[in-house]
Amino acid sequence: MSKFIQRCRGGGGQRPAHPGVRAILLGGLGGFLAIGALALLGSSLDVTLLLGSFGASCVLVFGYPDAPFAQPVNVIAGHFICTVIGLAAFHFIGPQPWVLALAVGCSIAAMMATRTVHPPAGSNPVIVFLAHSGWGFLLFPVVAGALVLVLFGWLYNNAVRKTPYPNYW
Repeated sequence: MSKFIQRCRGGGGQRPAHPGVRAILLGGLGGFLAIGALALLGSSLDVTLLLGSFGASCVLVFGYPDAPFAQPVNVIAGHFICTVIGLAAFHFIGPQPWVLALAVGCSIAAMMATRTVHPPAGSNPVIVFLAHSGWGFLLFPVVAGALVLVLFGWLYNNAVRKTPYPNYW
């Protein structure tokens, strides 16, 4: 038991370095512009492009664009995989709490197995269950919104950063 308690105290590591004022401002501005673009574009096309988990996706794409979780394949595939799993679980098994838990667990495992982990996408099965989403939810807002978010992140990050985005597709 004492080894367990020692592990619970943490590894003694240090907090990450401060990102700097420029990175903070550019990250915040990128998130603001991306969510604004999704909202305006969706409104003008009369489609839904916004998803709650996209706010968290913006943290990665604009705040930490070099992180593996922020790469386009992770953003798009992560959102797609988790939403498909959530929709399949909801529609084929049912809206029970244990099915939701199973969908989230399977989503994590599937993203890990495909090397497309994008933590914000892990909330998509929860969103599916809370909203009682239909299969159309996969296209709008999930796939269309993720594609717009990645496109915007690609343009914005390459315009404001010295290093290229993405690190890989």
